[in-house]
Amino acid sequence: PMAVCMCQAVLPAHAGPRGELGAGPLLRWMDAAACLAAEKHAGVSCVTASMDDIRFEEAARVGQIISIRTKVNRAFKTSMEVGIKVTVQDVLTNAEKVVSVAYATYVAKPVGAGKVELKPVQLLSAEDHLEHTLAIERRRIRLGYIQVFQKLMQESNKEGDFYTCEDKDAVSTERTHVQSTELVLPPHANHHGNTFGGQIMAWMQTVASISASRLCRSHPILKSVNMFKFWGPSFVGDRLVFNAIVNNTFHNSVEVGVRVEAYNCEEWIKDQPRHINSAFLTFNAVNDKGELLTFPRVKP
Repeated sequence: PMAVCMCQAVLPAHAGPRGELGAGPLLRWMDAAACLAAEKHAGVSCVTASMDDIRFEEAARVGQIISIRTKVNRAFKTSMEVGIKVTVQDVLTNAEKVVSVAYATYVAKPVGAGKVELKPVQLLSAEDHLEHTLAIERRRIRLGYIQVFQKLMQESNKEGDFYTCEDKDAVSTERTHVQSTELVLPPHANHHGNTFGGQIMAWMQTVASISASRLCRSHPILKSVNMFKFWGPSFVGDRLVFNAIVNNTFHNSVEVGVRVEAYNCEEWIKDQPRHINSAFLTFNAVNDKGELLTFPRVKP
C-alpha cells in the first residue's frame, strides 16, 4: 500500500502554554502526511473530504519526536480512506506511545476535464487485508452517521422542544460565542489554490479553544474532534469566518461547535457565505496539579 512516514521534532513554537504540543500544528501535520499518501496512490492532487472522529490519547512535549505514519487502506472510485497513526517518542528514554489513530477520506481531483478512476490498493500483509475489509464498513458508518444526524436535527426542529436549564448559576452559552476571520494566503493552500484541510482544522481548534476557555480559568486541552466533514472547497483569497459556541458541558468536559463559512470578494460585499465545514470539538481542562476541572452548567 502507498505509505508515508513523517517525523517532526516538537519545538517551543509548536507548544501551548503548558509546554505540550498544540493540537493545531498536530492536525496540520496529520492532514499533510495523509494527503501525501493519497496523492502517492492517485498520481493527482487530492483534497480532504472528511476525518473520522479523532481522539487524542497522549500529549507530546517540547523536545520529543512525533512520528506520523499514513497509508491508503482502500481506494473507491474517486476517493480513498487513509489510515493515520501518530506516535510520540522520548529521545532520552526511547519510549514510544500512541498519540492518536484516525482515518481520513481524500478525493482525487482530475486534471482539466479528465476523469479519475483510482486503481485498487495492493494488499501485502494480513493487516492490509483487515484494514481493506474494515474500510468499506467504516465508509458505510460514515454515510449512515450523517443521515441519522440530519434526521435528528429535522425532528428536533419540528417538535420545537427546547432544553431549559433550571440551574440559577448556569452560564449563558452566548458568553462563549467567539468569531474569527482568516484570509487564505498562498502558504495556507496547495499548488492548486485549495485551502489545506489541516490548516482549517488548526484555525477551528484555536477558536474552539477560546470558546471553551470562557467557562474555565485554565487552558482547555483538546480531547477529540467529531463529525469533521467538508461540504465545499475554499481557495486562496477567500475570507473564512469561524463561529464557535459551547453546545453543552459534561462535568469534566465541554463540547464546542464550530461552523466555517467562506466568502470570495464578491460574496463578502453581498454577505453571501458558503458553508464549507462544521465540526464538534471536545475539551477538558486541568489545574496546576494536573487534576481535571469541573465545567459549570450552561443555559442555551
